[in-house]
Amino acid sequence: MKKLYRSATNSWLTGLCGGLSEYLGINATLIRILMVVALFASFGTTVILYFIASMLTPKAGRYMDYPSY
Repeated sequence: MKKLYRSATNSWLTGLCGGLSEYLGINATLIRILMVVALFASFGTTVILYFIASMLTPKAGRYMDYPSY
C-alpha cells in the first residue's frame, strides 16, 4: 500500500508537489504547473489549501522506518 509523504529530495517549498509526483508517478514539474494554474483560477484559495495539506502530510524519512499496523 502506497502512502503519501512530502518529498525530502524533490522539494522547493514544502515538498508536497514532489511527494504527490512520487505517489502518482508523474513529473513534479507538471504538478507544479497545475498548482500555479490553480492558484490563479481559485484567487488564492489554493495557497491556503497547499499549506494545510503540507502541515497534515508527514515528511518522508521521519516515519519511513516504522512498520504500519
